[in-house]
Amino acid sequence: MDITAAYYTGDKTFRIEQKTNVEPAADEVEIDIAYCGICGTDLHVYLGHMDQRIGNHRVIGHEMSGVVCAVGSHVKDHSVGDHVVVRPLDHCNECPACNSGNKHVCQNLKFLGLDTDGAFQQKWTVPSHTVHQLPKALPLEQAALIEPMAVACHDVKRGRVQAGEDVLVIGGGPIGMLVALVAKSAGANVTVSEINTHRLAMAEKLGMQTINPSNVDAAATMLEKTNSKGADVVFEVSGTQPGVDLMSAAVAVRGRIVMVAIHATKPQVDLFQFFWKEIEMLGARVYEPQDYDDAIALVASGKIEVKPLITGIEPLTKIDSAFAELAGNPTAMKTLIQCSGDA
Repeated sequence: MDITAAYYTGDKTFRIEQKTNVEPAADEVEIDIAYCGICGTDLHVYLGHMDQRIGNHRVIGHEMSGVVCAVGSHVKDHSVGDHVVVRPLDHCNECPACNSGNKHVCQNLKFLGLDTDGAFQQKWTVPSHTVHQLPKALPLEQAALIEPMAVACHDVKRGRVQAGEDVLVIGGGPIGMLVALVAKSAGANVTVSEINTHRLAMAEKLGMQTINPSNVDAAATMLEKTNSKGADVVFEVSGTQPGVDLMSAAVAVRGRIVMVAIHATKPQVDLFQFFWKEIEMLGARVYEPQDYDDAIALVASGKIEVKPLITGIEPLTKIDSAFAELAGNPTAMKTLIQCSGDA
């Protein structure tokens, strides 16, 4: 049986191809893909920043939701008909990171959808340990945001955000907005710094305070908001040099900075501020299994509403135009690709 897949072929181009479907191995699960969101990392691929890693014939995509259609002979935890998402990390289970309990940052980690073919196709076969079950009442289009929500849950956990703390999120894209929502759900006072007026309006509608650094001195404004203290926790999600400059200027004495964004070029960091204010910096790369469970619980319970973040849904055959639109449309937030006709 042939299935339809969208291959990234370099130079901001995808090609729709037919590929032969292969039955899942003993420890694998095959999924009918309903929706797959376009991630910021996928945009990095589209813009050519990851060609050395990806090559020019790769099915990318990992922010997905779907329904199990086949399971391997050794799989006991998942059944045909289950609604699921995939935590797209395949670890080696042998390296020092794995042996120390940090399999999510395995030193030989394969990221499914980057290092292997991903979810921008009708069916996707993955290792069973990567699959998380969903409540069937959760709409599959909303479930496609579980992966970025898990990123946000991991980031907030890394930042040790506590109720009543002042939090600054630099960058109001999809991940930044979800980090802000998760921090707010933890009881923090959240401010989003963003120059895109459409994203600022969305953040305000979702209950966050905002700063537009195009119009004001963002660091001075944050200090004023907090009686000269600064933010207890800062999340750098912009991936820009001005964002890096702001993070150390706006953070409180002994505050925590969580580095979330992927920077296409190496930024300059004001290390003097780290010495002077005894700042703590934490990396946040992906997620752990518990982060997925937390994300599913937040979305399924309705504690965090993700539907407003979905600003477009396009069929798999229009993936080229969907990427082009998302890359150039300042009003877009999260675009989903519908991978099966009956999703």
